[in-house]
Order: sequence, then C-alpha cells, then structure tokens
Amino acid sequence: MKQSILLEGQKFQITIQRLCHQLIENHVDFSESVIIGIQPRGIYLGRRIVEELKQIPGLPEIAYGELDITFFRDDFRRKDSGPLVPSSTHIDFIVEGKKVILMDDVLWTGRTIRAAMDALQAFGRPAKIELLVLVDRRFSRQLPIEPDYIGMQVDSIDSQKVIVSWKEVDTYDRITLLTEEDHK
Repeated sequence: MKQSILLEGQKFQITIQRLCHQLIENHVDFSESVIIGIQPRGIYLGRRIVEELKQIPGLPEIAYGELDITFFRDDFRRKDSGPLVPSSTHIDFIVEGKKVILMDDVLWTGRTIRAAMDALQAFGRPAKIELLVLVDRRFSRQLPIEPDYIGMQVDSIDSQKVIVSWKEVDTYDRITLLTEEDHK
C-alpha cells in the first residue's frame, strides 16, 4: 500500500476553523439550527466543530446530537463479518422545523447520508438538511447527494481508500489516501 498524506497538523485545524466560519455565515446564532454527527466516524468531526464554535464569543449553546444509522443502511444485511454491533444515538431534542447540519468525515457513495436522512425522520421533520463533510470523494457517487460544506475534495478511484485520523482516537489529525501498489 502506498500512502499519501493529504492534510495534517495545522492545516487540518485551519480546515476545521474554516468550516466553522462557513457555518456561522449561514446559521448566524444557530437558534434554528442543530448539528448531528453520523456514527461512527462523523461524530469526531461533529464534536470538533461544536468545540470550535464554543470558542467564538457571542454564540449560544448549540444543539448537538449523534446518530446511528446501522439498521438504516441498504447493505446492512449483506455484511459477512458476523452480527452487526450498532453504535448509539444521542439526540435529546426534536428536529421538527429546524435546520439540521449532518456531519460525516468522508462522503463517498452517498449511501451513508441517505441512511442518515432516513434515520433522522424518527426525530421530526426538519425544515432543511445540510451536509458538512471533511473529505468529498467527488467522482464516486452512487446517489445524487452533494455536500453543502467541504473541507477538501479528493479525486480518487474506487480501489483507493481515504482514511481520516482523529487525535481523539488515533493520536493525530491526518487525512491519508491509500493506494494499492501495482507490482508489475
């Protein structure tokens, strides 16, 4: 496997801060908006964004939740790795009439986001749903889903893998592109 580091360190943090400022431009005081991180890895982005927003003076408490989509995926019965272990959902507010900002680390086929929108319906009917992703793998969509906020875009092929590492669980912040090496 060949590894290419796409983003790390201070540039990673600046990307998070830029995304926060884009959110403020569109949601001002977040009084009608909520942020929801998608389990399992989108929660790290969601938590980081909320923590960064708390550092900005004048912003009130922002409603934040975490959403498990395990049994809403269209492929959950196809996994051959044994029984599924779902993550947990923590949403202690109603999304009825709110602007919901879904957050995930990598947007690839769009299937995770579709599952998240289905799972979200149990908490009410949002006025609007926006999508914030740290990495947009542009040319691999299987569903017509596009992000509203993008940390970075990566043009990759299906055999490549994008890995987002978070210092909270992986000891460092980094986005890596993995490519299988051709041994000809």
